[in-house]
Amino acid sequence: MAACGDILRSEFPTIDDDMYHYVESILSGGAEDFEDSNELYEAIGEFLHQVAEEKTELDIRNICDRLLDIMKPGSKSLLNNRTAKVLNAPVHLASMAANLENNVDDIKSIWVMQRDDTLKVDPRKLEKAEAKLQQKQEKRSQDSGKAPPIVPKLESATASQVMNKKETKMEAKGTNRSQDIRIENFDVAYGDRVLLQGADLILAFGRRYGLVGRNGLGKTTLLRMISNGQLRIPSHISVLHVEQEVIGDDTPALESVLQCDSIRENLLAREKEISAQINSGSNDPELNTQLAEVYAELQNIESDKAPARASIILAGLGFSADRQLRPTKEFSGGWRMRLALARALFSRPDLLLLDEPTNMLDIKAIIWLENYLQNWPTTLLVVSHDRNFLDTVPTDILHLHSQRIDPYKGNYENFEKIKTEKLKNQQREYEAQQQHRAHVQEFIDRFRYNANRASSVQSKIKMLEKLPELKSVEKEVEVVLKFPEAENLSPPIIQLNEVTFSYSSDNFIFSNVNLGATLDSRICIVGDNGAGKTTLLKIIMGLLSPTTGMRHVHRNLKFGYFSQHHVDQLDMGVSSVELLQSSYPGKPIEEYRRQLGSFGISGDMALQTVDSLSGGQKSRVAFARMCMGNPNFLILDEPTNHLDIETIEALGKAITKFTGGVVLVSHDERLIRMVCKELWVCGSGKVQSIEGGFDEYRQIVEKELEAQVK
Repeated sequence: MAACGDILRSEFPTIDDDMYHYVESILSGGAEDFEDSNELYEAIGEFLHQVAEEKTELDIRNICDRLLDIMKPGSKSLLNNRTAKVLNAPVHLASMAANLENNVDDIKSIWVMQRDDTLKVDPRKLEKAEAKLQQKQEKRSQDSGKAPPIVPKLESATASQVMNKKETKMEAKGTNRSQDIRIENFDVAYGDRVLLQGADLILAFGRRYGLVGRNGLGKTTLLRMISNGQLRIPSHISVLHVEQEVIGDDTPALESVLQCDSIRENLLAREKEISAQINSGSNDPELNTQLAEVYAELQNIESDKAPARASIILAGLGFSADRQLRPTKEFSGGWRMRLALARALFSRPDLLLLDEPTNMLDIKAIIWLENYLQNWPTTLLVVSHDRNFLDTVPTDILHLHSQRIDPYKGNYENFEKIKTEKLKNQQREYEAQQQHRAHVQEFIDRFRYNANRASSVQSKIKMLEKLPELKSVEKEVEVVLKFPEAENLSPPIIQLNEVTFSYSSDNFIFSNVNLGATLDSRICIVGDNGAGKTTLLKIIMGLLSPTTGMRHVHRNLKFGYFSQHHVDQLDMGVSSVELLQSSYPGKPIEEYRRQLGSFGISGDMALQTVDSLSGGQKSRVAFARMCMGNPNFLILDEPTNHLDIETIEALGKAITKFTGGVVLVSHDERLIRMVCKELWVCGSGKVQSIEGGFDEYRQIVEKELEAQVK
C-alpha cells in the first residue's frame, strides 16, 4: 500500500488528507475487490478527476492501471483494447464467449459489469471529502471573481444486480448454454426514484410474457436495460428490442427485412464473389468446391424461402405488394415502426422485447400479429396495455408493482382472477392475525400484574414476538377521469350529406358519405391505416372542407379534439399547471389544479415539468387541457396509445357518463366494446355504418386475413 500511496502523492500533489485517506481506504480493501482496472476506475476515478481537473480520462485510467499492477501483479489492463459496441441488430455472442480468456474485453464492452456488493464505502469519509472539495472549489471561484458554474443534474436510469456465482463461472468458461434467463435480486432507479428493489425476473425459453403495471412504474425502462446490457443476461442469447423506427434510405422495404438475416446475406455475397471470379475465366478448381459449399449452406438455411416469409410478415402488418417494393425513405414514421417490427419478427432473436407493439397498428394488423405471435418459437417479453392482446398472446403475466415483479401463469384474464383472490386471502389472513393479536394482548394486559399468571403472560408475550408481521393489502388508487358537463343542444347536431373528399383530382379518399351524429352518439370509426379515418374527423370538425357535398353542424356546438399526436405537441419544459395557464389564461390557480385533478394529475405531479411525466400522465394532461374549453362534442383520435389498462377502463367509464356526443377512432377492442353504440367503417373509398357492430367487423377482417394467407 505504501507504493500506491507514493503514486497518489506524486500524481496528485494537491490532494488533501481527507481525500487521500478516503481513496487509500478503498485500495486497502485488497486486489480481490477488483476484477480489472475498469472496476478500479469505477471506484475511485470520479474522485481523482475532482482532485486534478487538468488530467484527462486517459490519464486517470493509466494511473488506475499502475495501481492495479501494484496490488495485483500481472493483471491485464483493459484500457488499450476498449472498444464501443453498438447493438442495433440481433447478435449472437456464443462465438465471442467460447474463449473468454482471449476476448474478455469484447464481452465487457457490451455488458455493463457490476461491482461486488461486498465493496462498500465509508459514507462519513466520503461526505467529509466531498465537503472539503466543495469548499476548495468555492474558494477558487471567489478568488477568480466568478460564480461557481452550475452543473445541471441529469437524471438517468441506473441498475445494480447480484450475479449468480455458478452462472458467472460457467459464463467465464464459455460453458453456459441455458436458453432460460434469470435476472435475480436487481434494483432499478431513475434519478432519486427507486423503480425496482430486490426484484427477480425469470424468463423460461419459449414462453410469452406480458409485462403489465401502472404508467410510470418503469416497464419501458426495464426493457431498455435488458436490451442495452445494464441488466446482464447470458452472452449467447441474442436480444432485439423494437424501439426505434427504421432509418429511411433507398432500400426497398422487402429488402430491408431480408437484410436482417446476416448469415444469408454473407452467403449470397460470397456466392456472387465466387461466381464473378469463375465468369472472369479463373481456372482455380477450389472455386467450384467453395461455390458448391455455399449452395449447400444456402439450401440448409432455406434461403429460397426467405423472401416469401418476409413478404408474409410485411403483408400481415399492412404492406401491400406495391408498398413492399417502395424505398424505406418514402414511409412515414408510423410505417417505419411497422417495418422495424417486421424486421424483428423475421430475425427471430432468442429474446424479443416489444413495447406497445399495437400502438402503430390498425385492427386488421393487430389481429394478424396476435395470431402470428401465438406460434412464436423463442422467448417474448411484451409491454402492452391492449387488454384483448394480453388475453390472446401471453402464456404468463408479469405484474410490476410496489417495486417488485410478481409472476402469474396464464393470460391477463386469468391474472386478474388469481390476483383478486390472492389479495382477498392476504387481507383475510391479516385480519385474522390482527384479531388473534388483539385477543392475546387483551390476556396480557388483563393478567400482566397477576403473580399466578406470570408464566402464562410471559409465554404469550414471546408468542406475539414470534408471530410473522403481516401487512394490510395496499389497494392501488383507482383511476378516475371526469369529463365536464356538456351544454344540452337540440338536434340536428352534425350531418354529412353526399360528402366526397379528395386531396387531388385523382386521389379520392371517400365519396357519397351520408352520416349524422347527436349528443347521445357514441360512434367508433375503424378501418385500415390510410383509409381516411383522421380525414373524416377533420371534415366533421370543419378543419377540412368537403370536395363536394354539405356539412351541417349546430351553431353552438363546441368540439374537444384529442389528436393521436396531441401528447407530442405539449410544451415539455413547463409544468402541467403552467401549460393550462398558457392555453387558458386569467383563471385562478386553483381552477387549473382542480381541472388536472379530475384527470389524476394532482399534488406535486401537477408542478413537475411535463417532460418528467410518463406517457400516460402526459395523455391525462392533454385530456385536461382539451376539456378546459367545456366542449359538448368530443373527437378522440387514438386516445389510448399511452394509457395503462386501468386508465383505459376509466376513459371508457368517463365516455359513457359524458353528457355530450363522442366520435372515437381507436384500435383498442375492449374500449370499443365498452362505449360503442355505432360503428363506422372506412375503406374502399366509402364510409358506412355496420349494424352488427364490432363482432361483424372482426368477422370481416378475419375472412380477409384468411383469403390473404391462401
